[in-house]
Amino acid sequence: MDRDTDLLHELSPVAEQLLERHLDNAREWFPHELVPWSLGRDFEAGEEWDPSEAPMDGAVRSALFVNLLTEDNLPHYFRTINGLFGIDEAWGAWSKRWTAEEGRHAIVIRDYLTVTRSVDPVALERGRMAQVSRGEVPEPETVVDGLVYVSLQELATRISHGNTGRLLADRRGREIMARVAGDENLHHVFYRDATSAVLEIDPSAVVLAVDRQVRASRCRARASRTSPATPGPSPTPASTTSPTTTSGSCVPSCSSTGAWNRWRASPLRPRRPARGCCATSPGWARPGDG
Repeated sequence: MDRDTDLLHELSPVAEQLLERHLDNAREWFPHELVPWSLGRDFEAGEEWDPSEAPMDGAVRSALFVNLLTEDNLPHYFRTINGLFGIDEAWGAWSKRWTAEEGRHAIVIRDYLTVTRSVDPVALERGRMAQVSRGEVPEPETVVDGLVYVSLQELATRISHGNTGRLLADRRGREIMARVAGDENLHHVFYRDATSAVLEIDPSAVVLAVDRQVRASRCRARASRTSPATPGPSPTPASTTSPTTTSGSCVPSCSSTGAWNRWRASPLRPRRPARGCCATSPGWARPGDG
């Protein structure tokens, strides 16, 4: 843990610069201005939800449901992130700012889904209660693992929200999901560039952390397919389900060759070829980069 503390202190100037850049780029917005309130009406006690009131593909409906449950797990993500990074002014300020911005996502998505009756509100609330009551989120053991995990997670969340929004027929829904995806992209860029700074300090640690986190994500996906489903139209999101197995590909590998191959396949790999055995370039690949 001393190594983690030393690393965070060494990275504090980077975190401060990234936080200032984030605050310059972040756009203030208000959930109540995006929600189409005029489409809503009261839910009577005991009233059954009718999916025909908001026709959409079942996969899109399930994606909205799961995306919101992931956002609802924010208290547990904050606990993990603040425990890993919140040791000084810059990192602590970031973890709190990140939490404040993430909180808007659950607010605006839930209001939109309720007003438009896009999902069953009873199933949604039961799903939230089940999800948050379990308090299951990945718990990276080191700062490097934590940075790699959130870099990948924020990228995946941005893609998920963006893709889901583009499949909505409703203009307001598309605007909401695009706004949320825009926030997630800024969060991804912060963590990506913080991880890039670690790459210059200890490249081998980053490569091995990518190996561990990619393997762990496969475990969570496997566990989500075998665990009891969350109440509602879809299973528990893989991003918030703890691994339940340590067999096969879920076992973290200490092989530098295997780790390097997974690093090359990662969306976080350097854009330019690595020099020697490890990459030192601060540039990172974006989805679709060659």
